[in-house]
Amino acid sequence: MEQPEYIQQRLRELFDSQNLAVLATHNIGQPYASLVAFVATEDLRHIYFVTPKTTRKFANLSKDHRVAILVNSSTNQAEDFHRAISVTAVGNAEEITGAQRNQILKQYLAKHPHLEDFVKSPTCALVRLTPRSYYMVKNFQTVMELHINP
Repeated sequence: MEQPEYIQQRLRELFDSQNLAVLATHNIGQPYASLVAFVATEDLRHIYFVTPKTTRKFANLSKDHRVAILVNSSTNQAEDFHRAISVTAVGNAEEITGAQRNQILKQYLAKHPHLEDFVKSPTCALVRLTPRSYYMVKNFQTVMELHINP
C-alpha cells in the first residue's frame, strides 16, 4: 500500500499538469457530467472552478451539494493503459462569494489567465469543492485512496 505522502505528491503533479476536469453532479438521482477548468490548493483540501449561474451543473449542485470531479492524464494513446493516472475526488461543493472570492480568483487566474473575462462576469459563480476522499488509479487497475480529515 502506498504512503499518503506518495499519493499527495502524485495528486499535486497531476493537478498542476492538467487544466480540465470532468465534474459530476446529479438532479433527482440522474448523473450529469460537465467539463470545467479547475485549480486545486496545495494542501489538496479544495478544488475550485468557475461556471455561469445559468448552467445545469450549477443548478444541480445548488440543489444537491454532493459532487465528484475526475482529473486524468490520458492522451488517448495505447500507452495510457500503463502510464496514465486518473483521480476522482468526491465531496461537497458550494459557491464562494465576497472578499474570499476575489482572493481565490487570483490563484485560479494564475493557472487560467485566458479566462479572466469569463471569471469576472457577474453571471459566473466561483465554486469550491471540498473533497472527503480521493481515489487514484494508475496502470489502469491499481487503486489508491486518500481520505481528507476535516
